[in-house]
Amino acid sequence: MTTAAGADSLTAADSLNHASGGGSDWILHHIMDGNYLDFEPFGKIYLPHLELFGIDISITRHVVFLWFVALILIVTLFSVSKRYKKSLVPTGFVNFIEIIIVFVKDEIVKPTVGKGYEKFLPYLLTVFFFILFSNFIGLVPFSATVTSNIAVTASLAALTFITTQIGGISTHGFVGYFKGLIPHGMPVPLLPLIIVVEILGLFTKPFALCIRLFANMIAGHVVILSLIGLIFIMETVVIAPVSVAFALFIYLLEILIALIQAYIFTMLSGLFIGMAVHQEH
Repeated sequence: MTTAAGADSLTAADSLNHASGGGSDWILHHIMDGNYLDFEPFGKIYLPHLELFGIDISITRHVVFLWFVALILIVTLFSVSKRYKKSLVPTGFVNFIEIIIVFVKDEIVKPTVGKGYEKFLPYLLTVFFFILFSNFIGLVPFSATVTSNIAVTASLAALTFITTQIGGISTHGFVGYFKGLIPHGMPVPLLPLIIVVEILGLFTKPFALCIRLFANMIAGHVVILSLIGLIFIMETVVIAPVSVAFALFIYLLEILIALIQAYIFTMLSGLFIGMAVHQEH
């Protein structure tokens, strides 16, 4: 009986591997970056391999969709801007985009950054729309979620870190900014410890931004694929309605998460910038 059970388990695993194209890491195979555009079960389109001075600079799936998101973002916002030049009364899609812009400005950037928020508004608006568009495009079949790539989220966090430091230094000066990181009235014996903690804090904030966005966007895809994979693991269509129903529920939840993550990243970025610019608070 033990041998039969082991054989059944092996058969189920083989069936799952066969259905997913082979390999026990079939979930990562579908969510990780690659040198092809995945249109399974219809096939794949392999991207060209490029090298420069021996360095691999090949275009990957996430790079393609990164450019695609940037293109959509540029076309959308430039078309909205052009419509405003013709009429100051927004209608249709322009009105919808204006609602989002006003929301980000009045409910996210202005409260978190505070006085002088205007000069940081273009960056924070760009970040919000980029993350939002990336998350939504990642929900389209045969696409890829670029915000589930830690290199992308790390780049966004690095941009926030640079913007934060520039904002703080331009407001208080180089010495004044770093001096302002130390709380007033701090006992001298504690200064070495506090200085180390504050310097580490400068880097842990963007690190938290990077990991939070990456983990939330990749988790939903893993759960959906795991639920669908139960059909092949159990080798029965009886579980299919349950798996599909739960996967659909998680998919709808991903739409909400796509909005929330764009909001949270922008809000925390504004908060970190505000803390650097207004150290007195």
